[in-house]
Amino acid sequence: MRRWMGVPVAAVMLTACVTINVYFPAAEAKEAAKEFVEKVIGDQAGAVAPEAKPSEGGKPGGSASLNRPGLEWGRLASRIDWLSLVGIGSAYAQSPDISIKTPAIQAIQSRMAQRFDGQLRAHFDSGALGFTNSGTVSVRDAAKIPLSDRVAVNQAVADQGRDSAAVYREIAVANGHPEWEGQIRQVFARQWIDSAKGGWWYQDAGGGWKQK
Repeated sequence: MRRWMGVPVAAVMLTACVTINVYFPAAEAKEAAKEFVEKVIGDQAGAVAPEAKPSEGGKPGGSASLNRPGLEWGRLASRIDWLSLVGIGSAYAQSPDISIKTPAIQAIQSRMAQRFDGQLRAHFDSGALGFTNSGTVSVRDAAKIPLSDRVAVNQAVADQGRDSAAVYREIAVANGHPEWEGQIRQVFARQWIDSAKGGWWYQDAGGGWKQK
């Protein structure tokens, strides 16, 4: 009786010791950043992953999945989340997606895209502007901006910076983790540079300007 009564007590203690660990989904954030950034500055041509070919016989797994049931049971067993059977597996680790499809985020994206095409792109092409290492736009060489355009360009750069900060905050909040704002900013800062076209300028980690 003592041994039987100890089982539920141990299970309760084990459950109580489990810590919910929601880690920052860096890979999902990078995909979201790429989608957002390339809609603002223009899609970059990328290689399309080839479709997976069906295995021999036109069925997934080929003959091995049919003729080796022991192997298949081993694979199945390895995929079972045994902790979830006692109700604690889902609390052990979580990997949320990053959503950028809220109306607020899409409104900011639309403003940034229109501003980039209408006021900023030509000055990236000339080398006057560049992407900073903090995920914003900066004037790199004001001399390359015609005097008559400088006030408007400076205003556009400031507006783009405000919208950038707003979208990083909005993405973190929209995904239920305001504390991720700094990490979201870092991921986006890298993506602006990765998606920049050849000849555009960007800041390295030390703040120095480099041409892509």
